[in-house]
Amino acid sequence: MPKSSEQKLKLLYITRILNEQTDEEHPMPTKMLIDELAKYGVTAERKSIYSDISLLVKFGYNIVYTKVKRGGGYFLAEREFELPELKLLVDAVQSSRFITAKKSRELIEKLEYLAGQHDAGQLRRQVYVAGRIKAENESIYYNIDHIHRAIQENIQISFQYLDWTLEKKLKPRKEGVKYCISPWALTWQDENYYLIAYDKHADKIKHYRVDKMGGIELLPGEPREGIGSFGRFDIGAYTNKTFGMFSGEEVTVALQMPDRLLGVVVDRFGKDVDLKKTKRSTFSVRVKVAVSEQFFGWVTGLGAEVRLLSPPSVVMQYEEYLKKIIEQYER
Repeated sequence: MPKSSEQKLKLLYITRILNEQTDEEHPMPTKMLIDELAKYGVTAERKSIYSDISLLVKFGYNIVYTKVKRGGGYFLAEREFELPELKLLVDAVQSSRFITAKKSRELIEKLEYLAGQHDAGQLRRQVYVAGRIKAENESIYYNIDHIHRAIQENIQISFQYLDWTLEKKLKPRKEGVKYCISPWALTWQDENYYLIAYDKHADKIKHYRVDKMGGIELLPGEPREGIGSFGRFDIGAYTNKTFGMFSGEEVTVALQMPDRLLGVVVDRFGKDVDLKKTKRSTFSVRVKVAVSEQFFGWVTGLGAEVRLLSPPSVVMQYEEYLKKIIEQYER
């Protein structure tokens, strides 16, 4: 690119240099800024630097000049994200199961750039977690984009639903048959992304794990269906009562448990849950759940002090569930 063209980019290069290389602890003297601009093929004089900085401040950049023992220098005092905010975002990326290890590294590198070179190391030290289980399906990012587009354009999608094999590979379910559904919303539950959609053939709302959806195609000629069903749909209530996102018959159940588990119940079902004090150090709770083995497993995992009280039909199902487990260990 000709030198004159590089000169036109002078203000952009100054903002890049200050963003990447400066902070309150590392101000950049004018002479050093001139030298850094020269690496991009841009010539500058002290007087022009003062003028350029003034223009950038007028535009909205918070560039501060500070005096130090050996002179002074400029630094970018305010960034789009503060370091604690970036640490929070990096932790979320690193700990997320649905983001693959490769994509996690790529996203963290971009977040490091926002912090500047002097603070980037803090982000790398902040996020290392040994043995973190991560997703394998790199296409999930494109899946999410396709789903958002379909929702915005009010059209249906088709896809193959995948299952794991003993060879640890994802294989299309039902010999690769295409699912055609109307997408309505994306939700996050149990460290996974789920698509909430209307299935015309079953005439019901269903959910699908996004990282197990393959070959998503938008169907421009097929407008979304199920607005009547979804208009009455409460996503928050649906995810709260569905354990492990496994469907089942919706039933209002009553449980009795020790007071120490009150936080577990509120975390799971919210503050509006129906609670009543029973006897000493225990309480009862009534909640609507999707009855499944995953729900029974959740109850069992809370310990022997937790009792499923009603309805009788669900209590019987739970007893059978426990008996089958015990039978596995009887000799």
